[in-house]
Amino acid sequence: MEHKPLEQLRNQAAIVELEKRVAPSPRELRRMRLQRLAHVLAQHAGPVTLLTRIEYLPEPDRLPLRIDNSPLEIAYRDPVLRAQGLAGDRLADGMTFFDLSQAEVHYLLCDCHYSGMITGDMIAARARSVANRVSIGEMLAKVGGSLRQWFGRG
Repeated sequence: MEHKPLEQLRNQAAIVELEKRVAPSPRELRRMRLQRLAHVLAQHAGPVTLLTRIEYLPEPDRLPLRIDNSPLEIAYRDPVLRAQGLAGDRLADGMTFFDLSQAEVHYLLCDCHYSGMITGDMIAARARSVANRVSIGEMLAKVGGSLRQWFGRG
C-alpha cells in the first residue's frame, strides 16, 4: 500500500468528510472559553488581585476597569485566549469575550465574594462553576428530547 499526503490525494480523488463539522453554539463557545480561563487561572502560581466594589460603580466607570494581576490580566497573557479574540484585560473586554452578565462578573471578579488570600485555584473553581451552569434553554431541550423519546418520536 502506498501512502500519499492528503493534499496530493485531493487532486486525484473526491475526499469527503465523514462527519460534518459544526461550529460550536454561543453557549458551547462560552463554556469552552470559561473552561480555558479556569485552566489558565489554576496554572497561575503568582498573586491574584481582584476588583473592588464594582457593584457600586456606574457603568461608564466600571467597564474600563483594569488592575495588575487581575484574573482578566492573567487571562490576557494566555496566547490561546488572545488568539480566540480576547481584546484586552479591561472588565468590558472580559465581559464581552466570556459572555458574562453583571452578576457573573461580580461573582467571579469582585473581592467582596472572597476572604483571605486569593489564589488562581479559587477563581478557577468559580469559573468552572459558571461554565457548567445549565441554561433554561438547555434544560428545555433536554426535557423536549426526553419527551420525544418517551412518546417514540426521537
